[in-house]
Amino acid sequence: MEAFELSRIARRNEELCRECGTCREIVACPGRGEVCIGCGACFLACPYQAIELKDRESVREVTVHVDGRVCEVPGRVSVREALDILGLAEVHPPGAKGIFAPCRVGACLSCTVEINGALRPACITEAEHGMRIRTTRPEDLTPLRLVDGFMGHTVGGVGTPWDLKGRGYIEVACFAGGCNFRCPQCQNWTTTYGGRGVPKSPGDAARRLTLARERYGVDRMAISGGECTLNRGWLIEYLRELKSLNPDERARLHVDTNGSLLTPDYIDELVSAGMTDIGIDLKSVEVETFTRITGVEDAALARRYLETAWDAVRYISDRYAKRVFLGVGIPYNPEFVSLEEMADSGAMLAAIDPGVQVCVLDYRGEFRRRIRRPSPMEMARVGRVLKDAGLNTVLCQTARGHIKI
Repeated sequence: MEAFELSRIARRNEELCRECGTCREIVACPGRGEVCIGCGACFLACPYQAIELKDRESVREVTVHVDGRVCEVPGRVSVREALDILGLAEVHPPGAKGIFAPCRVGACLSCTVEINGALRPACITEAEHGMRIRTTRPEDLTPLRLVDGFMGHTVGGVGTPWDLKGRGYIEVACFAGGCNFRCPQCQNWTTTYGGRGVPKSPGDAARRLTLARERYGVDRMAISGGECTLNRGWLIEYLRELKSLNPDERARLHVDTNGSLLTPDYIDELVSAGMTDIGIDLKSVEVETFTRITGVEDAALARRYLETAWDAVRYISDRYAKRVFLGVGIPYNPEFVSLEEMADSGAMLAAIDPGVQVCVLDYRGEFRRRIRRPSPMEMARVGRVLKDAGLNTVLCQTARGHIKI
């Protein structure tokens, strides 16, 4: 058998490790015992960057069957990596060729393929000798995704109208696992990188959130993340199920997203499925700032994600102004964005629609980035910068609650 020279293995740096338990309790490690397939899930999830991916010694090849074709790939690699080696490259955003594996921790299940007759995530499944892989999914496939939370909220999100805040519980929300960003200051990182749990069908998730609506006595039902738009088929079916279970006119279906995958056809499908409200976090204006905030290091991919999000805001504002409530979030922390760039963001949004609701988000140090949280006074100053740029409705998230400028 041929020996392949490519493979990686995860190793713990004992000097950096804090024994936080993330790699044992949050990561869905596919390894058995000391066997590592180099999927990188633990590397992505470790808040102290105590996991390092090292080149490993050459490994023997294994034989897999992909769509009826006999192929040789390295042993001890993930199915996703094996498919990449075979030329079934993943694409960003998802397209006609290749599997889409954005989260790489087994949470969004966008990369599900049929393996030995069962549906499994390619990103955290080992490519084993004799394995039969089918990349074309059955048409009657019920999509699955890790989703949790299902709780009441008193504040809501970026896509929650300002005049509802301060009225007790105003909506219920659930949180979809996995994300295509790698934000160093991620404020929901256990959901972003958590691959453990039982995946839910769209119908199951819709029923759970409907029960939460009844329990809390609210009309708004939100889904956030992680990034809820990664698994498109799942999200569309989930909204349809949720709308079917909540046909009354008071029901509001709210999607909270980073907007990076929201092409016009995707937006049209979301609205058709029942979405009534959307909150989009526009991370920045400049690609360099976007990279600092999101951790997306590929410059071309970062630009595509950033432009897609801004284009989504324009498209929704132009096409669905009377059907969909649109809220926009802009993060602020002086560590990675200047007041001048915030003013540029405000001017660009005002040119789209001066009446759009904008919420300035006070990004703080969580997950890996250790940064000071901006004070309420700083946030108010940023809010005034956006008002001066021509925006009518500016909110500021602060340690003391939301304030309206």
